[in-house]
Amino acid sequence: MKRSELEKELAARFNLQIHQSEQIVDTIIEHMTNVLQNGGRIEIRGFGSFFTKSYKPYSGRNPRTGETVEVKAKVLPHFRPSKELIKRLNETKTD
Repeated sequence: MKRSELEKELAARFNLQIHQSEQIVDTIIEHMTNVLQNGGRIEIRGFGSFFTKSYKPYSGRNPRTGETVEVKAKVLPHFRPSKELIKRLNETKTD
């Protein structure tokens, strides 16, 4: 699903103007980003949780040239699906 599809779905489901649903999606994403930037965790029951992991700097290797490369410290976002989401994705559908 693309962002624009989510915005259209919100607008249709809740009888909103498209610019209103765009504002809602923008607000949610902005707030989630701020929480993660501040080291917080986001848990959406029945869907999963978003969190960050910090990585220390290290010496890596360029696979093409074999040259040693210094990799800076970084923080990366991660997603862990809930047990309920995993179960729903793996349910067999009977047609």
